[in-house]
Amino acid sequence: MIPTLDWQRFASRTDIQGFVHDLGSAMQTPGIFLLKNHGIPAAQIATVFKTADGVFHLTEAEKRTLSRAVNGHNRGWAGFGDEKLDHSTPTPDRKESFNIGVDLPSTDPRVAAGEPFRGITPWPNLPGFREVMLDYLDSVMSLGLALHEAIAQDLGVSHGIFKRAFKDPAATLRLLAYPAALGSDPEIGAGAHTDYGSLSIGATDGQPGLQFLSSEGHWHDVPSVPDTLVITIGDCLMRWSNGRYRSTLHRVLPPPQRRQSLVLYMDPDPEAIIAPLPAAGTPRYQPVVYGDYLTGRLRDSHLPRVR
Repeated sequence: MIPTLDWQRFASRTDIQGFVHDLGSAMQTPGIFLLKNHGIPAAQIATVFKTADGVFHLTEAEKRTLSRAVNGHNRGWAGFGDEKLDHSTPTPDRKESFNIGVDLPSTDPRVAAGEPFRGITPWPNLPGFREVMLDYLDSVMSLGLALHEAIAQDLGVSHGIFKRAFKDPAATLRLLAYPAALGSDPEIGAGAHTDYGSLSIGATDGQPGLQFLSSEGHWHDVPSVPDTLVITIGDCLMRWSNGRYRSTLHRVLPPPQRRQSLVLYMDPDPEAIIAPLPAAGTPRYQPVVYGDYLTGRLRDSHLPRVR
């Protein structure tokens, strides 16, 4: 049901056309795929998981000082019930998260001006936490940018279009922790939703729970395959492709045991104009400024107001 693509076919230039063809097919249906041989060491991912656990084991008072409600810009910690992704149900998400953004100095004029999504991550006082997370963010972001080279080829456009859109991105690395299911009804880890940016690149700890909705309207489990990453298509890429690619509706069920995941959301520059690309035919979507679109989607998910 979910294809597995081998990144080395493209990265090593041994089967570029074949990879681009398979990538395009996966982007259309089901809009989610697994990526193997992606070049990010398993040891690095394991270190990120271990380090991420530290922020979730802080005291409630310590975590509150790192809250997105306090810090804004979609940076920092959010607790149980702070987010409700599925608006068809009154049940809030039962998860914790910590959002990390591209590292900007406090002297950056956009930070000083308080521009949306140009804030500073409220780092916890945990040895090595900042360095481990920023190294991983850089590694996955590099992979994501390279994937966009293959996407550009499939869409028949210049890679420069995506390079410009991600010149100074609002990308977010999100650390997630889902407690074990209580067995009560209703209960949800993360409600059904699509992601907002271009690609989402996820790593899991092997615990089940992630599901996607097929084009036939059925929910399917996303398998946990060692040494692969889960790639999900988001709203921006659906709009850029004029609907050729599918923004994947997905959710996380309450897991039988505590579950962790790491997801990099490839959000473009807040100032980027998201509109169907010239080669995509008669536009089906109106142009939007990405920062405005992201602000609206975050507000709709009942997060604290973004500053």
